Amino acid sequence: MRVAIGTGALALIADQVSKWWVIERMALDQRLFIPVADPYLNFAMAWNRGVNFGLFGSESDVMRWALIALAVVICVVVWVWVQREGAGRWLQIGAGLMIGGALGNVIDRIRWGAVADFINMSCCGFHNPWSFNIADAAIFAGAFVLILFSGRKAPPATKA
Repeated sequence: MRVAIGTGALALIADQVSKWWVIERMALDQRLFIPVADPYLNFAMAWNRGVNFGLFGSESDVMRWALIALAVVICVVVWVWVQREGAGRWLQIGAGLMIGGALGNVIDRIRWGAVADFINMSCCGFHNPWSFNIADAAIFAGAFVLILFSGRKAPPATKA
């Protein structure tokens, strides 16, 4: 499971460093909008107190801690599931991305009470009103990889 740990650590670090950079160094939390490659890529600050697209969002501390607990439980379930599946390289990468991203968002909820979303992408005349972050992208990519490679057993380990 070293690959999962390494991938998860990289996803978590990339997420937290990017949030530190845009919030602390670029003051996006005060400026709220920074054009990067307008209209395709912009930084637009959004504090997400819910799950995807703010679903189940609430100012309540109960909901905040419930979402933290849910994310941690999902991380544990994914970890155990991938170990039982045979822990193939791609499953480990998927699990690492998913867990690293989820823990990045957990840190935000503990630190700020909400998830810091800031990446806004639009294209082809469509204005996307939502922002996301590196953790969200890692969770999505990890889930995609897990779906794609689940059910495939890893080759048996050879003793050296």
